[in-house]
Amino acid sequence: MKLDKEICHPSHPHHKLKVEYTEVPFRCNGCKEAGIGLKYKCDMCDFDLHKACALAPATIKHAFYKKCEFRFYTTPPGLGMRICDACGKDVPGFVYHCSRCGFDLHPCCANLPQQLDDGDHNFYLCLKLSSPCHRCGRKGSGWSYRSECKNYNLHVSCVKELLAESWQAIYLNLDKNKVREIQTRIPSLRGTMQNHHRGRVGKVRKCCQIASGALRIIISAILGDPTAIIAAVIGAFISK
Repeated sequence: MKLDKEICHPSHPHHKLKVEYTEVPFRCNGCKEAGIGLKYKCDMCDFDLHKACALAPATIKHAFYKKCEFRFYTTPPGLGMRICDACGKDVPGFVYHCSRCGFDLHPCCANLPQQLDDGDHNFYLCLKLSSPCHRCGRKGSGWSYRSECKNYNLHVSCVKELLAESWQAIYLNLDKNKVREIQTRIPSLRGTMQNHHRGRVGKVRKCCQIASGALRIIISAILGDPTAIIAAVIGAFISK
């Protein structure tokens, strides 16, 4: 799909926004979520929009909510704080909202692919988990990606938490003790797999390889187009 080099957007009416690629994380001025890669930017005002936010259709449908019609809003409707039904995070900015059912989706969450492929394995977006999430250990509601073999599950919300913590460690110049603290609070992938598959070294190794690939492509899906550096660092955090 060819992107327009410049667009006009109602959220920033005074200047045109130009498309650019960045390898430095940014905060989208539309949805207020993290982003990297392709974005639309006003250099004069330091104003950034995710591609998904800048080019958001007025209405969308979603496979998980077949009876819903989601309408795009630049400010959340209603008086109270709204919560994204995909990741469980607050919705302070751009949102897709179904007035009939009350569901809300961040634009980037609404654009998450139903299937991801890292070249060796397929991962499928599911509405809720019947097996524990690798990071938090919980089942139940919350959008997640599950491997085709069903041995690896990861909540979208957990990936966002990893991104936020890793972003802080890398780009906000936290001291080494803080970085180590972040690392120790991320469960060990290898340790978890060993607990699940005691005495089965080959299966542990295979699960670790699957999980590492899963994390990278899920990060790619959430942020749109992350750099290999960020994906590798966050993958290293969770894989130790």
